[in-house]
Amino acid sequence: MGRFRDYCHRSLSVLLTAAVVSGAASCVTTSAPTDKSDMNHKEIYFAGGCFWGTEKFFSLVHGVDSTQAGYANSCVPDPSYRQVCTGRTGAAETVRVVYDPDTVSLPFLLDLYYKTIDPTSVDRQGNDVGSQYRTGIYWTDPADSTVIRESLARLARSYDVPLEIETGRLENFYPAEEYHQSYLEKNPGGYCHIALELFRVARESRDTAASRMHARYPRPSDEELRRRLSDLQYEVTQNGATERPYLNEYDREFSPGVYVDIVTGQPLFLSTDKFDSGCGWPAFTRPVSDMAVTKHPDNSHGMSRTEVRSSAGHSHLGHLFPDGPAESGGMRYCINSASLRFVPLDRMEEEGYADLIPRLMSR
Repeated sequence: MGRFRDYCHRSLSVLLTAAVVSGAASCVTTSAPTDKSDMNHKEIYFAGGCFWGTEKFFSLVHGVDSTQAGYANSCVPDPSYRQVCTGRTGAAETVRVVYDPDTVSLPFLLDLYYKTIDPTSVDRQGNDVGSQYRTGIYWTDPADSTVIRESLARLARSYDVPLEIETGRLENFYPAEEYHQSYLEKNPGGYCHIALELFRVARESRDTAASRMHARYPRPSDEELRRRLSDLQYEVTQNGATERPYLNEYDREFSPGVYVDIVTGQPLFLSTDKFDSGCGWPAFTRPVSDMAVTKHPDNSHGMSRTEVRSSAGHSHLGHLFPDGPAESGGMRYCINSASLRFVPLDRMEEEGYADLIPRLMSR
């Protein structure tokens, strides 16, 4: 996120100078809250030049539920469009994209985003020039940082010059003025730096990987689950129970392999992302992929927590806490052993998980 800091430092210096001359208040970096009430959905923020075209593009993508044009990472609270156009706020014209991870994945959205930008251009997209038109990908879920980093690494291999896409945790986001929202819907002939052909691409795109995953790992009937699962496994996965800490199968298991959903066999976590948190349950820093799990608000037992479920079978797995290793994203997926089945490395190919072996061997 280095370039954001450079922009804000540069803008802050200019604005502080103006404040000394005019007596205006100094610039401060604040965080605007985002709506996280629906944990069945995820959000990602794309800066791709003029937000009119970027907002229209993502609004057409199957699986995207809402889009909103706004200003991200501003060092001026709630800036106006006129202020942002001065280049002195540090803000980037950005679109908030809220999507259903069961229908469309973050890697798929990233690949679509790359089609709309020149990833090697600095502070310019199309005819628009200025720091507010820089490219950027900003996340609110730390688990997304690895997905974004790996995606950018793949993209970089297609270019002989460095990428200039800013990325990092979203510092703040302020919705733009109402006339900017759905601008190209209100003004079909309005300016857009994105090729019109790409709107057709967005409208017709489908993340087939998501549908293939659900087809590959179907959820058995309740009758079959009662017959196949132990009482504890059924209570945990189907009724949200919690097994006893420390006295469970995988708390102290650190052999190489993959942990899969006991209900469907869907791969969920890699052993390379497992760590000893001391909590008494298996702990992981991230799921095997962005689409492997879903997150849901859980206010039971007088606590406010985030429940984690498998995306294909909707099995209750455990909870997510923001106290994991900082160097690995800072998240702790605290998971019941009873919701998992461990497939050791030497059996992964035989059981159909050969595609994950290179990821285990590369870490």
